Amino acid sequence: MKLLDKILAANSTFVKPGAFPPLPKDPKQQFAIFTCMDTRLVEFLEPAMGIKRGDAKVIKNAGNTLVDPLHGGVIRSLVAAIFTLGSVDAVALKKRMVARGIPAATIDELVPDLAQWLGTFGCPEENVSDVVAKIRRNPLIPQDVPIHGLIFCPTDGHLDVIIDGYDNLRQETA
Repeated sequence: MKLLDKILAANSTFVKPGAFPPLPKDPKQQFAIFTCMDTRLVEFLEPAMGIKRGDAKVIKNAGNTLVDPLHGGVIRSLVAAIFTLGSVDAVALKKRMVARGIPAATIDELVPDLAQWLGTFGCPEENVSDVVAKIRRNPLIPQDVPIHGLIFCPTDGHLDVIIDGYDNLRQETA
């Protein structure tokens, strides 16, 4: 059984309609954690801090480092965690940032298109497909690595496969 098949099988036993109460998108505890993607932290970090589902935004990357401390994904994620509530309205976001002391000129200079910078999108399926394509095209990612694209439902936990990386590998080698 391939890894994706194992994941989907586990997901089918995990999902229980109505078992998970709906939660708002915003964290209940109003904080974000920036940490390493170390596998030893899975199901360990949050309970050790008393954090439950829906309490905090958790941002992970390799080595817990800031490669691009001005524009990178970690900063973008932290800005989103601090300033966005629900959907992103770039005009309202800029107003909230200015109200919190960020000069408008700084915002205009560093991130002239806030909505694009924060990665807003209208269609989750298109976004997943776009991200998979970008990863697939990256010259640092070996071509024999399957890049899957799935959407996880934060309400009930079910997975929808948008891109089956195994199918893409077969198509590329055919």
